[in-house]
Amino acid sequence: MGKAKFGIFGDGKEVAQIAMAKVFREGDFRSGYYRDQTFMFAIGELTVQQYFAQLYAHTDVEADPASAGRLMNGHYATRMLDEHGHLKNLTSLKNSSADISPTAGQMPRLLGLAYASKLFRNNPALKQYTGLSLNGNEIAFGTIGNASTSEGMFFEAINAAGVLQVPMLTSVWDDGYGISVPAEYHTTKASISKALAGLQRTKTEKGFEIITVRGWDYAGLIEAYQRAEKICREEHVPVLMHVEEMTQPQGHSTSGSHERYKSKERLAWEAAHDCIRKMREWIIDEVMVLPEEVDQVEKEAKQSAKQARDRAWKAFTEDIKKDQHAVTQILEQAEKESARASEIEEIRIELIKSINPTRLDTMKAAKKALRVLRYEEQLESRAALIRWIEKAEIDNHSRYSSHLYSESDESALKVEQIDPVYSETSSIVDGREVLQMCFDAALARDQRVLAFGEDVGKIGDVNQGFAGLQQKYGDLRVTDTGIRECTIIGQGIGLALRGLRPIAEIQYLDYFIYALQTLSDDLACLHYRTKGGQKAPLIIRTRGHRLEGVWHAGSPIGMILHSLRGIYVLVPRNMTQAAGFYNTMLKSDDPALIIECLNGYRLKEKLPDNIGEFTLPLGVPEILKEGSDVTIVTYGSMCRIVMEAAEALENAGVSCEVIDVQTLLPFDIHHRIVESVKKTSRVVFADEDVPGGTTSFMMQQVLEVQDAYRYLDAKPLTIAAKEHRPAYASDGDYFTKPSAEDVFEEVYTLMRDCDPEKYPSLY
Repeated sequence: MGKAKFGIFGDGKEVAQIAMAKVFREGDFRSGYYRDQTFMFAIGELTVQQYFAQLYAHTDVEADPASAGRLMNGHYATRMLDEHGHLKNLTSLKNSSADISPTAGQMPRLLGLAYASKLFRNNPALKQYTGLSLNGNEIAFGTIGNASTSEGMFFEAINAAGVLQVPMLTSVWDDGYGISVPAEYHTTKASISKALAGLQRTKTEKGFEIITVRGWDYAGLIEAYQRAEKICREEHVPVLMHVEEMTQPQGHSTSGSHERYKSKERLAWEAAHDCIRKMREWIIDEVMVLPEEVDQVEKEAKQSAKQARDRAWKAFTEDIKKDQHAVTQILEQAEKESARASEIEEIRIELIKSINPTRLDTMKAAKKALRVLRYEEQLESRAALIRWIEKAEIDNHSRYSSHLYSESDESALKVEQIDPVYSETSSIVDGREVLQMCFDAALARDQRVLAFGEDVGKIGDVNQGFAGLQQKYGDLRVTDTGIRECTIIGQGIGLALRGLRPIAEIQYLDYFIYALQTLSDDLACLHYRTKGGQKAPLIIRTRGHRLEGVWHAGSPIGMILHSLRGIYVLVPRNMTQAAGFYNTMLKSDDPALIIECLNGYRLKEKLPDNIGEFTLPLGVPEILKEGSDVTIVTYGSMCRIVMEAAEALENAGVSCEVIDVQTLLPFDIHHRIVESVKKTSRVVFADEDVPGGTTSFMMQQVLEVQDAYRYLDAKPLTIAAKEHRPAYASDGDYFTKPSAEDVFEEVYTLMRDCDPEKYPSLY
C-alpha cells in the first residue's frame, strides 16, 4: 500500500527458528540477520506491533526498541542498557546484538560473543561478574543465509571458532539461492556442510560439530537443536547447523520477485515443502489435531497480525500528525496576519492534503512559509513558526542523530583529567616501556581488561608493549591470535558487548583496511543504530605513520576519519600520551582507536610516577611551542618534524606556534586553535596523509567550525605527503613524506608572501 519504504522478510524460515528458540536461554546471545523475525517473536523479544513499527520507521524507542526507526525492517536488537546507559543484568535477558545489513557482517561479532563465554568459564577472576555471565554457560547463536557463507568473514570466523573452541552455534538457512543466483554458483559442492567437512571434529582432533537437517522437518529440527545446544553449552564446542530444503516464498525483498528466476518445477516444490504447510501436516497427522482446529488458529493469527499492523500504523501516524496539526494552526494564523495570505494558504492546503504525511512534509511546509514571511518580521505567526522549527530541529536531532557517542555518565568526554606526576626519581625509559607499565597497571587494576592480537601474547607484541605480561597474567588475559584482522575486531566487539574491557591490536595501520568494514558497519554505528540500547567500549590499538616502505609507514587517517564516525580517533605523539589515552578510555564506555607512532618505541621518555592513573582529556590540543607569526597544527609523528622545523624557522626570524591536536575525533572541543590564529593571523596544517586528507579535515574544523577565516591575513596552507604510499628506506621516507626542510620552506614562503623584504627568496 506504499505505507513502508521497503520490506524484507523471513518467510520460509519459520519452523527452524521456532526450534532454535526452544533451546535459547536467558543469558544467551544472538548475532543474526534480517530473516530472523520468527525467532525474535518466539523468544518474546519482538511483538508483531513492534515489527510493523520498524517497517514504518517509527522513531519512538518504545514503539521500535531495536532501532527507534533508524534501520529498515528485519534488523533486530534487544535493549541491553538501562535509561542511564549502564549494562543491565545480561544473564537475566535473552540478548540479541544489533543486526547490520552487510551479509556475513554478523559473523566477526558472533565469534566475540562466543569467546566471552570461554573467558567467563576459564578465568576464575571473572566469576565475580554474575550479572555478565553464569560460569560461561551462555551460547552465542548465529544465523546466516547460505549464499552469504561465501563471504570471507564467514570463513574467517568459522576457522577462528574452531581454533578457539567456543560455544558458537551457527545456523545456515539454506533455500538454495542468493537472491537469483543458485547454490552451485556460491558454494563448492553446492553445500556448505560438505565444503566444511574437514572441520568436523574426531576422537583425536578438536574441531566443529556439523549437523544437517531439513528446514521443514519440525521433529528433526527439535532433535538437532537439542543435540547442538548440549554440545555447545556443556562442551564449549562450536556447531555448524546446516538447515537445508528451506524456501523463500516472497523472494529476496519487496523490490523483486523470485518467480523471475525460479523454474516452474522449483516453485512447485517450494509450494509443497513450505515449512508452514509441512508444520500443519505434522500437527494434523502426528499431534492428531483436527484440521478445523488448525484453520481456526490460522484465522485468529491472521486477524491478530492485522490488528497489530493497524495499531502500529495508527501510533506512527498520530505521532507525525501532532506536528502537522501544530504547523497547520500556525499557518492559519499567518493567513490572517500576512499580506501574502494566498501564498501561505497554498502551502497549508498542500500540507493538509498530504497522503500518509511524513515529518519532512511538515518541515518543508514550515520552512517554505518562513521564506514567504521573511519581510514581515513583526508577525506573531512568524515568531511562532520560528519557535516550532527550532524545537522540531532539536526533536529531530534526538530522533535521527543522537547517540553517535555515549551520552552516559561514563562518556569518555566526562572522564576526570588526572595530570601525570613526575619527581626527581622518575626514570628515563624507552617509549615501549612506558606502554608496558601502563598495560601492566591496567591488567592488575581490572580483571575485565584483556588484550589480544597477532604476536601480542608470547613475545609481548612486535614492539614489546606487552613484554612479559602473558607470563604474569596468563594467556586468557594476554593472548596471541592468528593473522585475521577482521575477526580480531569482531572478537573485541563481542567481548565488549558482554561487559569485558578488551584491547584488540591490529599490528600495523597499513593492515587496518582488513578490519575497516567491521569497524565502520558494526562498531562505529552500534550505539547510534540502537539509539543508546547497546554499547561496545572496545579499544583498538595499532601503530602507524613513519617507518619503512609501502606497508609499514602508512598514515591513511582521512580514510579512517571518514569511515569511523562513532569511534574516537586518538593520535598521540609519544607513548606517554598514548598511555594517558589508554587510561582514559578504560574508564569510559566509548570505543576508541589509538594510533601509536611506529618510530617512537625506542625514543626516550620520562616515566610518570602515576603511570596507571593519569588520564588525558579528549578533544584538547596542546601547545608545544608558543609563537606569534604563524600557527602550525599537526599530530602524531609529525610533531617532531614540525618542532625541528620551528626551531630552524625561529633562527630565520619566523616565530611559530606549534599545536598538537592529540585527538582528531573529537577535534578541539574548546576551540583553542582559533585563539592561536587570532594571535598569528596565519595557519598551516601538516600531517603525513595524502593531500586533501586529514589536513583538509583539520582546515574545515578550524576555518569553518571555529570561524578562524575571519582572522587570516594569508591563505591557509596544508603540508601533506605525496599522493602515493611511501617508498622504502630512509630516503624513500624523506622524499615521500614531509620533512623538516619541507615544513621550513613552505612556512618561510608563506611569510615571504607577506613580507618579501624581511624574508628574501630561498631560491
